[in-house]
Amino acid sequence: MSAGHSHPQPPLAAIILAGGSGTRFWPRSRKARAKQVLKLDGEGTMIQGTVDRLREMLSPENIWVITNPLLSPTIVEQLPDILPDRVLLEPEARNTAPACALVAFLLEKKAPETVLGVFPSDHTIGDPVRFRLVLRAAAHLAASGPKMVVLGVPPTRPETGYGYIELGAASVPVRVGEECISVRRVRRFTEKPDSLRARAFVRSGNYVWNSGIFLWSAGTLASAVREHKPEMAEVLERIAGAFGTPEFEARFKELYPICESISIDYAILEPRSAKGEALSQLYCLPADFAWNDLGSWAALYEHMADVNDPQSVNVIEASHGVEITSSGCYVYSPGKAVALVGVQDLVVVETEDALLITTRDGSQNVGKVVAELRKTGREDLT
Repeated sequence: MSAGHSHPQPPLAAIILAGGSGTRFWPRSRKARAKQVLKLDGEGTMIQGTVDRLREMLSPENIWVITNPLLSPTIVEQLPDILPDRVLLEPEARNTAPACALVAFLLEKKAPETVLGVFPSDHTIGDPVRFRLVLRAAAHLAASGPKMVVLGVPPTRPETGYGYIELGAASVPVRVGEECISVRRVRRFTEKPDSLRARAFVRSGNYVWNSGIFLWSAGTLASAVREHKPEMAEVLERIAGAFGTPEFEARFKELYPICESISIDYAILEPRSAKGEALSQLYCLPADFAWNDLGSWAALYEHMADVNDPQSVNVIEASHGVEITSSGCYVYSPGKAVALVGVQDLVVVETEDALLITTRDGSQNVGKVVAELRKTGREDLT
């Protein structure tokens, strides 16, 4: 691919992964009201924001949403222009590999050259214009051969909650309009490190966070699944073969749970990176568009304090807030007046039937509350 030529936009489709339960946002997130359908940081919900960012590049028939039967009524209501047969309901959660691969097999039959982008439904992007520019570059690269492209976030801190990508040699940059976007080979994918290794990664300047955004042509992904996960490929091709017929739903329900539950990273990208960067055809583009996965109440506090007022020491979502010698707190209690007096770094979240009180540090463990509630038979609260 030449840096000196601008290429026409390849056909693009999006897979939006929307099956997760977002337990770290309990008590606002529940089985049928997960993080992706909540309004956490703005006018629209997380999944509406994800689709809005893609609208300029994609028509609704090229957007596929993978979710589950509990969440689908809310998602269909929130995304009225997505075609009903593009919302696929997993009969059982099977992680990201079967979900992405199924859409690849569906598209491979008719348009194997279509570039498929994989997007989590619950991330925020601070600079959508830059996001679309990087996406165009990634789509060009993915369309230029059997290439797999991942967007890597330049790290701002030694985060232990993300997977990392070790970068290899520089490759030919991709030109989009007037701009050249840098490209690096991927050396390897690295799991969530401990804090010592995370600090070393950030110091080295050679590691980026794995954003979970991937691009490849439908044909490239389908071939890779056949190569690395042949049993899964066989099952998914049988499901894809029934798409558009009255048998599809029954076949999906019957066969999909047979698939191995595995992430796309483990199933396809890690075995690829083991071939060595010269052979793996794995490339990384910089996700330098103010990406945030809002992984916890603490992350939401930081994001909202930053977006609304960097000087703000508390974030209070309530009908009225009073703050006296208090700092670093996040409070969600809509319709009520909230007073903070002499407290620091708290997270307080109130819903109709539950109240969460923790510290910002402790908010990483909120998912354990959901596990505890299930163990004690309180499914009604999860």
